[in-house]
Amino acid sequence: MSDFTNDFWSHFVTAIALGGILACALLLWWTARFRGPASSDNTTGHVWDEDLREMNNPLPRWWMGLFVLTIVFGIGYLVVFPGLGSYRGTLAWTTQREYAKDVEKANAELAPVYAAYSAQPVERLAGDPGAMAIGERLFLNNCAQCHGSDARGSKGFPNLADGDWLHGGTPEKIHETIALGRTGVMAPMAAAVGSAEDVKNLANYVLSLSGSPHDSVRAGLGKAKFTVCAACHGIGGVGNTAVGAPNLADRIWLHGYGQEAIIAMINGGKVNQMPAQQGRLTEAQIQVLTAYVWGLSNKSPAAAGQ
Repeated sequence: MSDFTNDFWSHFVTAIALGGILACALLLWWTARFRGPASSDNTTGHVWDEDLREMNNPLPRWWMGLFVLTIVFGIGYLVVFPGLGSYRGTLAWTTQREYAKDVEKANAELAPVYAAYSAQPVERLAGDPGAMAIGERLFLNNCAQCHGSDARGSKGFPNLADGDWLHGGTPEKIHETIALGRTGVMAPMAAAVGSAEDVKNLANYVLSLSGSPHDSVRAGLGKAKFTVCAACHGIGGVGNTAVGAPNLADRIWLHGYGQEAIIAMINGGKVNQMPAQQGRLTEAQIQVLTAYVWGLSNKSPAAAGQ
């Protein structure tokens, strides 16, 4: 209820909730007091199918009692739990708190399972089928939405199974990325490059670094302009894991391939963010998830851990 943009909706919900209960109470009171006219045989005069007559009997007391109990329960519920606009209820119950309790309970129950894994190095852990089964579930629940169920990513979301790492693919770096998240920033560089023709020439030079189809004349003209890019991407465009700058010479294109995609990147820049999982996942869960991700691009984890 606190997400409403103004007080109108809070008052609206309150009116609907209380109005419904009041209407039910008034209806119950009115039907208890009013009895329609009846004939001498205690029927209302309504007849169906020639001989089916409606009797003028009061509602059963047990039915009336249940109706009253329902009204009392509704009032009590609205006092204890949130339901009257922005009123939080005497218990101050929230779905967030309930979710946090469930997560805490689940983590406590799983703690003995993770205890066997938390002390093991990532390389050895990646060779444990039981740990990897847990890691896969953690990945599907927390990472697959962006990186895909097969971890091969999509446009704007890195492929985690190809060995190409923006910030480094060591267990320590993967753990750091999962725990703390990452914010990747490329500033718009068109002003530093020059004219639109200069940008186009530079795009072709970037394509030439990986042997991708390009205009060789334009690439030759754009080579000198690459100096504004080399500060991050390195000489030859081989990337820089220290700042998360992609390797431009390996034919792996995170944000799209081709001249137009590169021009758009130079002109507009890009900001990408991976949210931190620290606080959402326990340290032991991050350790297992790190091992799973590391194992995706290291196909012989058991041997590596020996």
